[in-house]
Amino acid sequence: MFAEERQRLIAARVAEAGRVSVTELAERFAITTETVRRDLAALEQGGVLRRVHGGAVPAESASTAETTLSERLVQHLPQKLLIAEAAAGLLESSRPGSILVDAGSTTEALVDVMLQRAARRNGARQSGGPEQVIITNALPIADKLAASPAHAVHLLGGRIRGLTRAAVGPETVDAVERLRPDLAVVGTNGVHAAFGLSTPDTEEAAVKAAFVRAARRVVVLADASKLGVETLVQFARLDQVDAIVTDAAPESDLAAALESAGVEVVKAGPE
Repeated sequence: MFAEERQRLIAARVAEAGRVSVTELAERFAITTETVRRDLAALEQGGVLRRVHGGAVPAESASTAETTLSERLVQHLPQKLLIAEAAAGLLESSRPGSILVDAGSTTEALVDVMLQRAARRNGARQSGGPEQVIITNALPIADKLAASPAHAVHLLGGRIRGLTRAAVGPETVDAVERLRPDLAVVGTNGVHAAFGLSTPDTEEAAVKAAFVRAARRVVVLADASKLGVETLVQFARLDQVDAIVTDAAPESDLAAALESAGVEVVKAGPE
């Protein structure tokens, strides 16, 4: 296989998977790791991808890169729906009375599933049970929950960040620090063995960190494109997390770090 054709296939694999390792590519194309690194260097020079420790990610996966909420809502949608279903099952099994719900497309998908399940339960019985308290900094999530008879929704104050439609800033952090909810459901832009959980924006990171500190139990929702990724600002160590719901098994280094930190990995979808 000519180098140009191989590099085209490598670029396609990076775009599809979100992250690839040097070892994986060497095995896939039956070439040496040195050849893989030369291919990655050439592709990085052409602006196709970005090299990271042990492999490569798409060029747009810079530590400060962010997409809008509307863009995120359609990215990796099947995976997010699987994660949302698995996370909803996890929440039902633990029956938390109060939940902090972070802003984000995957947490929003979870709220959609929670509302669907609540509607089915309410349709199957005449009397409703106690309301579940949902506290969020996300305008779209609060709007969806506002009419639900099964949920009492509280919207945190603060400056609304247009890109994510989330409340951020000192007012938001202060409000969270006065809470002690049963559970926090948190989204993330990166889950890394050494760097932990991270996001590109400092204000978003401060709110997420407050969520993690406040809750008795922390569940992270992260599709496979976030695994092994580092973005600019760390907001939690792995040992501050109780469970992570994802659609793919983490690679060996991250899997070992999660196990060492005592994090339960919930694999969404079929085994």
